[in-house]
Amino acid sequence: MSSIIVTGAAGFIGSCMVEYLNKKGYENIILVDDFGAEEKRKNWESKKYTDVVERYNLFEWLEANKPKLDIIIHLGARTDTTEFDYAVHEELNLVFSKDIWQYCVQQSIPLIYASSAATYGAGEFGYQDDHALVDRLKPLNPYGVSKNEFDKWALRQTEAPPAWTGLKFFNVYGPNEYHKARMASVIWHSFNQINQNGFVKLFKSHKEGFKDGEQLRDFIYVKDVIGVIGWMMDKMLGNQWPSANNGLYNLGTGKARSFTDLVNATFAGLDREPRIVFIDMPEDIRDKYQYFTEADMHKLRSAGYTQPFASLEEGIADYVRHYLVGLKYF
Repeated sequence: MSSIIVTGAAGFIGSCMVEYLNKKGYENIILVDDFGAEEKRKNWESKKYTDVVERYNLFEWLEANKPKLDIIIHLGARTDTTEFDYAVHEELNLVFSKDIWQYCVQQSIPLIYASSAATYGAGEFGYQDDHALVDRLKPLNPYGVSKNEFDKWALRQTEAPPAWTGLKFFNVYGPNEYHKARMASVIWHSFNQINQNGFVKLFKSHKEGFKDGEQLRDFIYVKDVIGVIGWMMDKMLGNQWPSANNGLYNLGTGKARSFTDLVNATFAGLDREPRIVFIDMPEDIRDKYQYFTEADMHKLRSAGYTQPFASLEEGIADYVRHYLVGLKYF
């Protein structure tokens, strides 16, 4: 039986992907990650899989075991946008990703990998997943730069996996992000602040034209993200993914919402009245802060994806009521 590799399998989106695959009946999964982080253990230990492989050992393991693979879903990345040492991001987000790409080319294996909306920087060129724009994008931090460098590299390759996509995730939230600390979603932080203080702190606006709390982001529920990946995988494995569809895709809802809306929805999930306190934004992120992101979703829709995305209120209600209350895992 063929196998599926999921990298980043101990992390937030990766562990949700493994659960999605388990629910679809797939148990022939090879989990790849740095499994030394004890706080991630609950994300993956109850999943059904055949092998657990440390990331640094992946290619030696592949050479020794020579598994027959259906697809690689590469979700592993260094995602800390406050880590400003580019070398840290380069090793995992660029070098490791190139190695995976080249393995997929050699073995003729389809590849789905995680890019990021951080590639769009301040959004001066908009948020279209147009290949012609990729070279012009100016990400605001080393994480975004590393993701964009890989996208640029992938698009230049004359040899590619038989089917491939790079998905530009917008602001993903949902269960299994509990280990992410400062980098967890605003919903996770809001939930904790409500329980501890009875109110939520949001950054004041430091940009003309945006009121406090009215900074806008495209927030997407993790269940919608893994649904799209699962759909692409099914198409690729069924030989229904034409080569013209290969490339980069936005993955957001296509509808920007405010942080105030998000916090109000979190309070609603707890059946409590909203209380928001506005605080100054830290100096170190002020000039790197995105005030507006909104995915242009025409390309994914044109490729044939028809499922609706959860609204912010629907996604947060599910996350708060079924996962955050009681700290349950997906």
